[in-house]
Amino acid sequence: MEYRKLRIGFIGAGGNTRKMHIPGFHKLEDVELSVVANRSRESAGKVAKQDGIKRVVDTWQEVVEDPSLDAVCIGTWPNMHAEATIAALEAGKHVLCEARMACNLEEARRMQAAAQAHPELIAQIVPAPFSLDFDATIREMIEAGKLGDLLEVRVVHTGGQSAAPDAPMTWRQDRRLSGNNVLTLGIMHETVQRWVADEPEWLIADGAVFQAFRQYPDTEASVKVEIPDSLSVLGRFGKSSARLVYHFSGVESGKSRMEFRLNGSKGALRFDAFHSQLLFSEAGATEERKITMSRAQSRGWQVEADFVKSIRTGTPVELTSFEQGVRYMTFTEMVAESLANQSARVHWPVS
Repeated sequence: MEYRKLRIGFIGAGGNTRKMHIPGFHKLEDVELSVVANRSRESAGKVAKQDGIKRVVDTWQEVVEDPSLDAVCIGTWPNMHAEATIAALEAGKHVLCEARMACNLEEARRMQAAAQAHPELIAQIVPAPFSLDFDATIREMIEAGKLGDLLEVRVVHTGGQSAAPDAPMTWRQDRRLSGNNVLTLGIMHETVQRWVADEPEWLIADGAVFQAFRQYPDTEASVKVEIPDSLSVLGRFGKSSARLVYHFSGVESGKSRMEFRLNGSKGALRFDAFHSQLLFSEAGATEERKITMSRAQSRGWQVEADFVKSIRTGTPVELTSFEQGVRYMTFTEMVAESLANQSARVHWPVS
């Protein structure tokens, strides 16, 4: 791999693939963007022409079966992640799979089993991007005892994308395409997992769908909305007994929020993801101190470079391994089980 071009095929070429992955791979030496399959040959051809991919094929199976390829980047909706990932690994291809990992925990576990059956191949999930520049600093502060005993972990992400009754349907609201994933639940919890070496001992979840049917753009058929427009999760972590308080909403008009808070006995951290600010306050203080990142501390987006480096050198995947993906999919499954059972308390690990 070190002495010839690494040839990559693309299954799906949605917004994040075109915005992040394709440009990221283009920046790397000795990497060839070889082939793409999208929802239609026409759309794949447009991507290939505009984004410098050499060939177009009609189906994702043709990408997986192409003997000239070394790796596959899967940029589809979650409903295809397990099938395409497992097929690619069994065909001897390294895999970079878009978050969210899968539709449900069973699929995620099958993906992990396929990766474990092929340890010579790199299997990586695209990481949640919000905190990449801040993760190391947050972990260091927690490990150094700056927060003391962890008391609360609070996560809020709200927006108004579904506030209007006539707002269009999206794949994120369609259970057939998104599975048990709700809003940004899984990837926000993945972010917390990088900082807090603990799992929720139990949780309860409550959600609501405010508009029962919506229409996809340019269609007349209505689709039933089964994924909550609003979701709250309350729980306790196992080792620390810290409270877990999460809230997600697509019906909050006005200014959107995306914020993480770690409240401890000695101090508190607040990470404002929308403004890329990390703030610390001593216990009992009313003022916050902004923590400035040095260039060395600011990791930034290196997903494609990390993937290629792991392939060429055998470096273990850090962000995000299939094992880490199964962890956040376990959390997502717990939330789904609680929602399906009238906000019943669900304990880790869920079966």
